[in-house]
Amino acid sequence: MAREPPARRASGSERQMKYFVYVLQSLKDKKYYVGQTYDIEKRLIEHNSGLVRSTKSRTPFVLVGTEVYETRSEARWVEYNLKRHGDKKKKFIEQLQKEEPPARRASGPEGR
Repeated sequence: MAREPPARRASGSERQMKYFVYVLQSLKDKKYYVGQTYDIEKRLIEHNSGLVRSTKSRTPFVLVGTEVYETRSEARWVEYNLKRHGDKKKKFIEQLQKEEPPARRASGPEGR
């Protein structure tokens, strides 16, 4: 009889980690950017500091909103679909704008 390997247990930090799909809006060209991360504040600072190649020419950014997911794979799948389907992206942004109060949207040095 073959033994199955023990189930992998997640450490406390892995169980509690949340992943975010976020939408930023460039104040320069008013276009939107969708991404995913586990540390939204750090990621917004990276975007506004010009450390992200795909957005460095469009700084500064404000956070439009976020949606929380339990796993990174869920967040990555949502990000993937939003980036490839303009209609889904538009609905997602509209939903975030309705849910998020304006005070929470403005983040980073210029929004504090």
